[in-house]
Amino acid sequence: MFKPTVLTALFLGLVLAPAGAQTAASPTPRSELGELTAFLSIPNVASDKPDIARNAARLKTMFEQRGFHMTVVQTPGSPVLIGELVPPGKPSRTITFYFHYDGQPVTPSEWKDSGPFQPIYRDKPLEQGGRVVSLPASGAIDPEWRLYARSAADDKGPIVAFLSAIDEARATGHPLTSTLRVLMEGDEEAGSPSLPTVVREQAAQIRSDLIVLVDGPQHPSGRPTFVFGARGIMSAELTVFGARHDLHSGNYGNWAPNPAFELARLLTSMKDPTGRVTIAGFYKDVVPLTAEEKKALAEIPDVDPRLMHAFGFAQQEFPGQRLEALHNLPTLNVSGLGAGTVTGQGRTVIPAQAVARLDLRFVKNITPDAQFARLEAHIRAQGFHLITGDAPTDQERATYPLLAKLRRIGGYPAGRTPLTSPMAERAVAAVAAALHTTPVRMPTLGGSTPFYLFSDVLKAPTVGMPVVNFDDNQHGPNENLRVGNFFNAIHIMQAIVTMR
Repeated sequence: MFKPTVLTALFLGLVLAPAGAQTAASPTPRSELGELTAFLSIPNVASDKPDIARNAARLKTMFEQRGFHMTVVQTPGSPVLIGELVPPGKPSRTITFYFHYDGQPVTPSEWKDSGPFQPIYRDKPLEQGGRVVSLPASGAIDPEWRLYARSAADDKGPIVAFLSAIDEARATGHPLTSTLRVLMEGDEEAGSPSLPTVVREQAAQIRSDLIVLVDGPQHPSGRPTFVFGARGIMSAELTVFGARHDLHSGNYGNWAPNPAFELARLLTSMKDPTGRVTIAGFYKDVVPLTAEEKKALAEIPDVDPRLMHAFGFAQQEFPGQRLEALHNLPTLNVSGLGAGTVTGQGRTVIPAQAVARLDLRFVKNITPDAQFARLEAHIRAQGFHLITGDAPTDQERATYPLLAKLRRIGGYPAGRTPLTSPMAERAVAAVAAALHTTPVRMPTLGGSTPFYLFSDVLKAPTVGMPVVNFDDNQHGPNENLRVGNFFNAIHIMQAIVTMR
């Protein structure tokens, strides 16, 4: 386990201060931030193949400069990079780190001041009036500074923090105690379509004594965070049909069916006022938490009031249950709605169709196939005929009063590792000792990662280790990385790569 330098100890005392505490400026190296901002300047939306190729090439170079032997696996989508670094002494233990280098699609006009691939610093969050600042050539940097760019937090910042952890371990004379492997994909935000095949075909180069998935935000308490499972996910597009084309709302209002109202009624039928999903069997296969998992949840600081204040709402959807506990239940979410026109002058019409985009999250033992079948059965139970073509046929329009189409988009299951896994326990203990604080242990991450590929397919002890700030705006405009979290991540990862 590494022993912090004087600089490290000073820095940790600042970034681990309680939420809301005043923090002084901290001394920080410049090279890590310079490498990160250069990497962030390369656009990385998965559908942009030329720029994705540039990202993969840059990653290969960055890792080879640290001594990794890198393999680039070509897929129908983006390249997958697999690497290995065998330190002196050739330790028998191996640890694999998973990252992704693609980012969510962007709308440049939604970004404040600069585009999503023009990294800028602010002296505090944009929502708090943060001003654009320049990285000084020397001196201290306030850990509350934010670096704004797509993938600053999700997931390029953690990649550079990992490389910086290796650099710092070497610079301070702390030997790497494990053979280090990396797996990096460029299609995570597109549902990881190629990753299952790569993991199965390259299993011998990926399987390790411990697999660490570095993705997602740290617990809002600011403590180092380990998650022992991740939800699966599936999306769906639900379209409700009315007339063949839009109709004049004056001439045909009160007469022609309005699919927007029908869709609203259908969506409302899927949840009760307490937030519980009413689809038959939706919670049937949920695996109860173990006594150790319940204990870990009880030890997590309660941040619900703080989050509600930060996000600006007065009541939870599922009143009376904490956020971390609800991560262990499946979800049904409406992520988008569309019908007619809602901007500008608009058009006074009865729209011909209304569309909803849904996403469903799964917990251990619930499969995408089973949950999609339950959703489909619920829609039919509300009186809808589900069509199989792109649009209803004339016969279907003449026969069925309620017409809908349900299209499944992707999907993979959840995974989970026992909290009592010896290698996972060793990693938690190493971080606790190095950072002098008790890490948060979460049975399940609220978000989705391809956790199951490692825990269930490779059957390797697997943990998630999110390191970025909870208010990072990931997936949205103005994504950002708190500078304090970035340097804290370096020390967290250094503790893992040097643990005894």
